[in-house]
Amino acid sequence: MPTVDAREHADGYACAMPHRFRNVGALEDKTFLAIVVAVSAAFALVIWPFYGAVLWGSAIAILFAPLHRRIRARLHGRANLAAVATLLVIVAIVIVPLIVVGALLVRQAAAVYEHLEAGSVDFRSYLLQVANALPDWAANILSTIGITNLDELQARIASGLRAASELLAGQLVALGQNTFNFVVGLFVMLYLLFFLLRDGDALARRINEAVPLRNEQRLALVDKFTTVIRAMIKGTLAVAGVQGALGGLIFWLLGIPAPALWGVVMGILSLLPAIGSPIVWGPVGVYLLATGDVWQGIVLLAYGVLVISLVDNVLRPILVGKDTRIPDYVVLISTLGGLSLFGVNGLLLGPVIGALFLAVWDIFTASRRGGETSGTADTESSTDGSEPTPLHDDAGHAALSRSEKARGAASGAPS
Repeated sequence: MPTVDAREHADGYACAMPHRFRNVGALEDKTFLAIVVAVSAAFALVIWPFYGAVLWGSAIAILFAPLHRRIRARLHGRANLAAVATLLVIVAIVIVPLIVVGALLVRQAAAVYEHLEAGSVDFRSYLLQVANALPDWAANILSTIGITNLDELQARIASGLRAASELLAGQLVALGQNTFNFVVGLFVMLYLLFFLLRDGDALARRINEAVPLRNEQRLALVDKFTTVIRAMIKGTLAVAGVQGALGGLIFWLLGIPAPALWGVVMGILSLLPAIGSPIVWGPVGVYLLATGDVWQGIVLLAYGVLVISLVDNVLRPILVGKDTRIPDYVVLISTLGGLSLFGVNGLLLGPVIGALFLAVWDIFTASRRGGETSGTADTESSTDGSEPTPLHDDAGHAALSRSEKARGAASGAPS
């Protein structure tokens, strides 16, 4: 049986090995790490054509994970049946309404485009009615800022709407041409969503184990990520959807043309804190008042102030609470940037990246603060004459373990 001296001699021999032999292990680790990065990048490139489906499927899976767990518990742990039931709920309350609204949007947008192209919209008469109904102080303000020439104003509005109509027409044509891609993407999202619901917990554990971070950093980052996803969908997209639906409903009740189109516009603008839906229903209400539809204008303005604008203050605390609220300036900048870079997917991806940026820096700051506190405690302990043990020094920890094992073997060896 080897003695303690023999073991310590072997350890010393291992530590005294030539540096070139010890570099072989480090080279193998770096090579394998490079292979991991290259294969992961190649896989990301392969699935990139469906990144939108993967993005929304993952986000919806995170959002509906609590519901899936409750359904699985009621079904006594039958994972496949619970995933199918949850998927049917998602299709009924999310997918089908979005498809219906999208069909209405395409039809009404096409009708508006046809009216603009045919020249059946007389902007001059509308502007003249509004100008005649304005009080003197409002007319003086318009003359002060130089808005008195109705012909010039009409030309500007017509030019802007013509550009918008051309953009809208291009989007409609692209949508018609990409119907097959949309159907394929929807199928991929639903197919992926089933497996994310069924195997989500196991997949989350594997990702959690694979992330090369400290345990406290990993747990904090995962918690922040899931919180941000749920806060974005429930607290931002859902609230914007409700505001758009309420705006479209009042437009339909008041007989305003293209209510679905204006509802979608109000919903999108609701994502922008500095703009919001009042930029739509406010001018329309003023126009109704100016053109003699007094009670419709009063109803629309009152409804906008008391119902649409208060939805955010009422629903957001109920859905996500106040602790997860993202600063308005981050939402505004990241949403506009996300739309510019990623299109429709940027409505989710932009604010999520912005919120994760804040979360990562919060975790980094907390880690540094904890490290400084730990360093201060170690310094104080060293003033008492004791050597501080480095918490993250692997070599020292290994040497300490070998020494303890050697002492244990010596005490357990027969005399």
